[in-house]
Amino acid sequence: MFQSTTARRLTAAVLSAGAVTAVLAAPASATDHRRHRTDVEISRVQYDSPGRDDHSRRSLNGEWVEVTNNTRRAVNLDGWTLTAEDGRTYTFHHYRLDGRSTVRVHTGSGRDSRHDLYQDRRTYVWDNRSDTATLRNHRDRFVDDYAWGHHRSGRR
Repeated sequence: MFQSTTARRLTAAVLSAGAVTAVLAAPASATDHRRHRTDVEISRVQYDSPGRDDHSRRSLNGEWVEVTNNTRRAVNLDGWTLTAEDGRTYTFHHYRLDGRSTVRVHTGSGRDSRHDLYQDRRTYVWDNRSDTATLRNHRDRFVDDYAWGHHRSGRR
């Protein structure tokens, strides 16, 4: 009788320890192997506008960043920022990105619409060789980034 009580307690302790280990290990391994898809993300970047870099309106507007809302609900981007490594920043003003929609933020000038916004710049923002586009919310909290170049490739 003494031996079976001890064996049951030992078995219960081993099973408990195994269950705790499994619970703690599962989330860590899941996050290590999968990239979390954010609600709002930088989905594409055209950092080298097609053709010659001649500072024309067409060339400047050929440089852009796409921001995508992966949720079903609209997201208010008012006060959000899109920043290059050198600090050049575009701030979204009075813009709501519809659910499951994408907006393209062009460097040059043009008429803002639901799917295209313009920074109204006369110089290029994104470095053709190496840069990082960073998206932050209205509280200056990191949302997403997209990097390219000799020391980076795609998402970080």
